Amino acid sequence: MIYLLSAIVSSALVSIIMRLSENYMKNNISMLAVNYTVCVMAAGFHMWTSGVPFKVCGEGAGTAVGLGLINGFLYLFSFILMQISVRRNGVVLSTVFMKLGVLVPAVTAIVFFGEMPTVVQICGFVIALAAIVLIQLEKDQSDITFKAGLILLLAAGGSGDAMAKIYEELGREKFTEHFLFYTFIAAFVLCAALALTKRQRLSKEDILSGILIGIPNYYSARFLLKSLSYVPAVAAYPTYSVSAIVLVTVAGVVLFHEKMDGRRKGAVAMVLAALLLLNI
Repeated sequence: MIYLLSAIVSSALVSIIMRLSENYMKNNISMLAVNYTVCVMAAGFHMWTSGVPFKVCGEGAGTAVGLGLINGFLYLFSFILMQISVRRNGVVLSTVFMKLGVLVPAVTAIVFFGEMPTVVQICGFVIALAAIVLIQLEKDQSDITFKAGLILLLAAGGSGDAMAKIYEELGREKFTEHFLFYTFIAAFVLCAALALTKRQRLSKEDILSGILIGIPNYYSARFLLKSLSYVPAVAAYPTYSVSAIVLVTVAGVVLFHEKMDGRRKGAVAMVLAALLLLNI
């Protein structure tokens, strides 16, 4: 459980730091490239300190590299889709669908890997999804229009999350560090290429923001992957998603003086109930 809690805190820190740095950040793609550079360095550091050779060979090596490269592509693809969706559909609706991507890894665990939730956990899962929608939607955006772009955002974001479960099932534990390493290598290469295409320069603010975001970003992926060895995915993913939302919401109130209306207070209460049911 400690791994899951660490993943939740790390994920929340990513959002909080991004919020803190949004007024100083000048080039978002360049900042993201720095973030992935830090993630690659962190993955390499753990490989070095664990005595894991950088050369990947043997049975299971191809799975680690292949799934890692796919995961890296999904990381960046989700980010790009999120940016496009924010411009077309607004930040609130886009965030809702991104968070609803939790459906993908949960369904993947049930359909492909035979993880069967209990009736109580199913109730918790449904309450968690309802809480995500309630805590994100504004009053004037309660009518959701199911557009193709939003469904694609849900699928891409959820597929990226599901890769951790897929590797946990299909990959070998000794290549876990390589899986993370190649995930962030792929994300960095694609992101750097995009930054060059857009001719984005790198400012001091982008470098600092990228470093601060990259550290918790790497550890959220690392801890989530490790947590799946101890917590069923059908409970781990919704717990990870909604708990991070609660932490970010609390940080919004404390750090940014955002107001908590009755709707959001009710959503937080639903989240707490969902977490209890999911972990019974």
